[in-house]
Amino acid sequence: MIPRFHILGSPVDAMNMETCCASVEQALDSKTKGYVCVAGVHQLTEAYEHPEFREVLEKAFLITPDGMPLSWIGWMKGFPDMDRVYGPDLMLEVMRRGVARGRTHFLYGGMPGVAAELRQALEQKIPGVKIVGAECPPFRPLTSEEETALIAQVRTLKPDIIWMGISTPKQDRFMHAYLDRLDTTLMFGVGAAFDFHTGRVKQSPRWMQRLGLEWFYRVCQEPRRLAGRYFRNNPLFIWRLIKEALA
Repeated sequence: MIPRFHILGSPVDAMNMETCCASVEQALDSKTKGYVCVAGVHQLTEAYEHPEFREVLEKAFLITPDGMPLSWIGWMKGFPDMDRVYGPDLMLEVMRRGVARGRTHFLYGGMPGVAAELRQALEQKIPGVKIVGAECPPFRPLTSEEETALIAQVRTLKPDIIWMGISTPKQDRFMHAYLDRLDTTLMFGVGAAFDFHTGRVKQSPRWMQRLGLEWFYRVCQEPRRLAGRYFRNNPLFIWRLIKEALA
């Protein structure tokens, strides 16, 4: 059982890649339905400001520490084995481990054409991986017809895992709303992993990731889209942590 603790009122699981993958394997073997959120400062800021989103996280099967700051806080709270479980790495590791078991995967997200590109990229990276479907949803709520079509498609394919790449918090809310309506066992919200693994967006060097500087690298790549998010959320997160510690 992976211990769960809270940061600014929001849940995070004290895990590392090995304990996370072990829990995933157990859930798949037992057909235990659930969704996995990869959490960073952005998600926790969203949850702090929107209690209904905090409830989405609370009901997740796993909340992985996608950002290094969450791991650092976990260490300070007495979880020395906790380490970053980065969404793009988790996606590859779960798929690699699933080859021998014949696990099946469905890709759902990205700009038009990205899901198909991702399917090709993953099939090259992971020989034997079984990707049974790849869809790019519209950038709006699904119509009733689109919703019915998705449910029917998943019912036909019956993937073990659905990988979501529609950005957070949208993907987390989607998983919470649709898990019980889709014929799958686990859903993972991995966001930018779709763009990273297709090469559309370049990943930061590992040393920057370990120092908690990936956000800066991404802002430099996409300043118009990401600068507002990071330059608002990061200082707010630190300030709230300070206030909580002083209280």
